[in-house]
Amino acid sequence: MKNKKWISLTAAVVLAVTALPMTAFAAKKDGAEEKITKVTLNEVAHSIFYAPQYVAIEEGYFEEEGLDLTLVTGFGADKVLTALISGEADIGFMGAEASIYACQEGATDPAVNFAQLTQRAGNFLVAREEMPDFKWEDLKGKKVLGGRKGGMPEMVFEYILKKNGIDPQKDLTIDQSIDFGSTAAAFTGDDSAAYTVEFEPSATILEKEGAGHVVASLGEASGYVPYTSYSVKTSYMKENPEIIQKFTNALQKGMDYVQSHTPEEIAEVIAPQFKETDIDTITTIVKRYYDQDTWKENLIFKKDSFELLQDILEDAGELGERAEYEELVQTEYAKNAVKEK
Repeated sequence: MKNKKWISLTAAVVLAVTALPMTAFAAKKDGAEEKITKVTLNEVAHSIFYAPQYVAIEEGYFEEEGLDLTLVTGFGADKVLTALISGEADIGFMGAEASIYACQEGATDPAVNFAQLTQRAGNFLVAREEMPDFKWEDLKGKKVLGGRKGGMPEMVFEYILKKNGIDPQKDLTIDQSIDFGSTAAAFTGDDSAAYTVEFEPSATILEKEGAGHVVASLGEASGYVPYTSYSVKTSYMKENPEIIQKFTNALQKGMDYVQSHTPEEIAEVIAPQFKETDIDTITTIVKRYYDQDTWKENLIFKKDSFELLQDILEDAGELGERAEYEELVQTEYAKNAVKEK
């Protein structure tokens, strides 16, 4: 398995701090005291891609479950995992590949995935010109601004290329030197790349500025992929099963909401989370994700999805030994959340 410095760093601090839930205060409810527990969630990015989570926040579903949620954006799976293992975060939200990497680096308190939010990739291929008849072979001989090596965005992109008979190393040039979140600015500032792979809202913003045009959805091209999930340390799960169940219950309510409401209604609810983005843009992005069946009906992380993820990691040359599903995935909480609906 290839060396991953950020995993080694997290493994080194695995026992440094243990995250303990804190009872913030007691609130009066129907004359009885109800304990409110503080929980810190570190998310890989703050994106409309994760709409059900923001619905759960804005609709008060976490409060209904007795949780006082603090949301922190980690800006990358490596940073989320570091925060989770060091104890800065109780729950991490990132690609499940991070937990696989950490386990294989010998983590003594591995991160266990207990809820899967998205079932498709959330990024899009953006070209400089409109290409209504775009084909993946159009990328041959071109330069593309890609993602970090070993991260889900880049691995899914390469997975799609190979599915279409394209060699990522030989048939095109993929620039992986640009930080996450900076590729759109690089695309507009330097015309050496013909394409860029972008998350929202960057893809839609490039379109509105006339600087780029979405020509393909990686989510549609790759098929169903377990793209992002929630995880906690094994020790935290053993010590705080009630907190994890409450958290999962709240998330399931958010999942139910997006399944039963229109993109316009979803956009209105999550708009406070994206104050710098106008409501029309939010609605456009929600509809784009809605139409490609981005969000699962439930949070259950199934074994076949986990094995597909490992197939993608192997295909990318990032997996030395396959991990055991039962060791890194726990479905009890997600199943219970569905039963409680």
